[in-house]
Amino acid sequence: MTERSRETRESIAAIDISRSYRGKGLLFLLSAALLILGCRPRLLPLPLLPASVPPPGIESFIVGRSVEGRPIECVAAGEAGDVLLIIASIHGDETGGTPLVRHLIKVLEARRDLVRSRRVVVIPEANPDGVARRSRHNARGIDLNRNFDTPNWSPGRRAGEIPFSEPESRAIAMVIRTFRPDRIVSIHEPLGCIDYDGHGEAMAMGIAEYSDLPVRKLGGRPGSLGSYAGVDKGIPTITLELPPGASEVPSRVLWEAYGTLLLSAVRYPDPVRELEISGFFRNHPH
Repeated sequence: MTERSRETRESIAAIDISRSYRGKGLLFLLSAALLILGCRPRLLPLPLLPASVPPPGIESFIVGRSVEGRPIECVAAGEAGDVLLIIASIHGDETGGTPLVRHLIKVLEARRDLVRSRRVVVIPEANPDGVARRSRHNARGIDLNRNFDTPNWSPGRRAGEIPFSEPESRAIAMVIRTFRPDRIVSIHEPLGCIDYDGHGEAMAMGIAEYSDLPVRKLGGRPGSLGSYAGVDKGIPTITLELPPGASEVPSRVLWEAYGTLLLSAVRYPDPVRELEISGFFRNHPH
């Protein structure tokens, strides 16, 4: 499939997402049209939850709806410069990344200096139906991490009949096209390692210094985010594989184990210094 045809498919995906928001009118249609023209629109800011008011410096968006209509949330901190996209729970039975990134958002709210001349974009729960069902797959039984439009994609019961057949994978693609991340981190379980695709080796080695997880090249799977973003689009893409049982560990323990690693991804290639991560937990109970 040519690059032009892939971009056309992604543009169609953006239009499909905009149809979920007919009640929001022309603003979403305008965003979709700008995507088709190759521009970089700013997503329409919507509250994550009806009663939610984003704190200053933090923007909250709904970028799509799952098969069963659950919102797919996106949170952005910082305003300009280097962009990092972090995705959690693309597999609904690998949810350890969600409390990690939610706590990261709290840290970035309190420590605005960490995102000076940077932007961090977070999708805390990429597969909300799968999370609700405690299932790897979405509500239609599709593995979202096999549903991206890549040269190595092939149809199958878990990959979908066509690439981007699922609203959740289309929403992720729209976020990538809109924010144009310089790097991506996708959090999984349970292999206990740091994998990378594309030109991600240097970043993988850099952030590995802040944890006991080894760097291990697993190879891009057909239709995976790593193949789509890392190999096909050339965006350094890290798959952070938490160890077995991470989803059952209290969020405090997870943050103390892997919070510095996440912050090193935010600050990369700059080092992480004097962040007092454990102290932040003590001063900000949840």
